[in-house]
Amino acid sequence: MYTFFETIASFLRDPAYRNLLFLTIFIIGFGSIVFHFLEGWKWLDCIYFCIITLTTIGYGDFSPQTNAGKIFNIFYILVGLGMILNFIHTVYNHYEAVRQKRNERNHNK
Repeated sequence: MYTFFETIASFLRDPAYRNLLFLTIFIIGFGSIVFHFLEGWKWLDCIYFCIITLTTIGYGDFSPQTNAGKIFNIFYILVGLGMILNFIHTVYNHYEAVRQKRNERNHNK
């Protein structure tokens, strides 16, 4: 469990990672605001929809019903999917690097 918290702390200390995190939060937040006003969904439903859409889970319990919502969703997926996948990939790589350093430290003791 220590590795998880160590990874998060080191991730947040790095400005490049922090900027990627803020950009990811911005994309989810922006999408949530647009869907809230275009579709009339509750805020939690908007955040939920944005996350399941951009992580390609897509349960299908929510979907845009207005033409404007559908058009926005097309562009939102094209732009946001790459960003979310990049974020997930970066977090994973960072976690692996921290884990490998920790294993090397433990091995050298």
